[in-house]
Amino acid sequence: MLRGKFSLRRQLLVWLLIPQVILWVTGAILCYNVATHYATRVLDDSLQETGRALARQVREEGGQLELGLRHSSALMLDRSEQKLYYSVSAIPGGLIAGNHPLSPPPPPPTLAEARTYFGDVTGQQGALRVASMYFPLPDSEGASLRWLLVQVAKGLQAHNRLSHEILVATALPLGLLILVMSICVHWGIVRGLKPLTGLKSLMEHRDPQDLAPLELGNAPEEVHALTHALNHLLSTTNENIARQRRFIADAAHQLRTPLAGLKSQTELAMRETTPEGLRDRLNMVHASATRSIHLVNQLLTLARSEPANQTGMPQVRVDLAKLVRELTAEAVPRALAAGMDLGCDSPLLEAPIHGNSALLRELFVNLVENAIKYIPRGGNITVRLNREGALYVVEVEDDGPGIPDEQKPRIFERFYRVNQNDGNGCGLGMAIVKEIAERHHGSVALNDAKPHGLIVRVTLPASEDDPALKAEDA
Repeated sequence: MLRGKFSLRRQLLVWLLIPQVILWVTGAILCYNVATHYATRVLDDSLQETGRALARQVREEGGQLELGLRHSSALMLDRSEQKLYYSVSAIPGGLIAGNHPLSPPPPPPTLAEARTYFGDVTGQQGALRVASMYFPLPDSEGASLRWLLVQVAKGLQAHNRLSHEILVATALPLGLLILVMSICVHWGIVRGLKPLTGLKSLMEHRDPQDLAPLELGNAPEEVHALTHALNHLLSTTNENIARQRRFIADAAHQLRTPLAGLKSQTELAMRETTPEGLRDRLNMVHASATRSIHLVNQLLTLARSEPANQTGMPQVRVDLAKLVRELTAEAVPRALAAGMDLGCDSPLLEAPIHGNSALLRELFVNLVENAIKYIPRGGNITVRLNREGALYVVEVEDDGPGIPDEQKPRIFERFYRVNQNDGNGCGLGMAIVKEIAERHHGSVALNDAKPHGLIVRVTLPASEDDPALKAEDA
């Protein structure tokens, strides 16, 4: 059952393009971060080199520290394209020189921690990148008592502008690549789904009565698999329709004879003038009506056992042992009336299977009734039930004349009778047995009895909750 309409083409586009967009965004962010990292690294290296150069210009004259920076160098620092801010201080002490006050980081307590500190600050000049470097200042005795702090800073405007330029330069080609890939993906999906469109068009323009197999030329393997499934469905439908047509034709043919006989007997009865003759004609009418009713009942049973009618048939847990014993007991009076001995041999107390109880009952009734009907008086009939592995086996054995080997394959054909001159049967009993057995995933076979007679062997799968089967598996 379809719960809603959706486009396969749209779903494929969405599930193919969304990962591409995610990869594009991820790639752009990754490229931006990498570019920012290396741009920051270049700026930090430049600030560190400048700070070291300033530290080398510090001189001590008259016990005072001074920055021996030439006037031209100072002007170059102040008038460069990207202004450089610097501050040189002594700790303890104070400011030695500088063109902008910068907040110093805490001084390192040991010589091993005298390294360069980088950080971003925001002030009146905007965002700045600051490099703070500590250098030890030894006294006359060589002990490291003081620190020289050199701080150098540059604005981040050029740095950010470079990062944005890198981002744009990276994102635009990636965007064009995504656009080209989207066009290629759309073209590939349309081309890949074209065989489905052809199959849809083929089905739309097909005559409803045309059940011939579908034929597709050059198509993908998946479409061929779908076509194979459709062809299997068409073939099964065609077989069911043909079976129904044969059934209707055979039923019409078989019903025509008893109904015509019934009509003739009725007409003759209407012409009778003596009570004895009228009674004889009515008895013949009654026998003909009985055969017609039996034929109609058999036809209805056969129609119910057809594969197309199994979807509405309830499947329940059935005790096969109980069913066989009950049916055998019910048929004993008819067997005795026909002068036969009917018995049941079942060592199983319980034989659970999964199936339709009405159809299974009809199956075994037909087997027993056929044995009673077609063997001579004084015969013996035995119904057996045994289990062989995961199968239950029901055998109906009689000591009658049996069936010739050349006729056994045709016994299961509809309306076929071993003795065509016998008017008591309609030739549907064994066909019904075969249909019901196969509908329950079982089988039926005919074997010769010793020294003479027939054994009808029916096998049916045991239910999964059979205690005996579970015990064997354990």
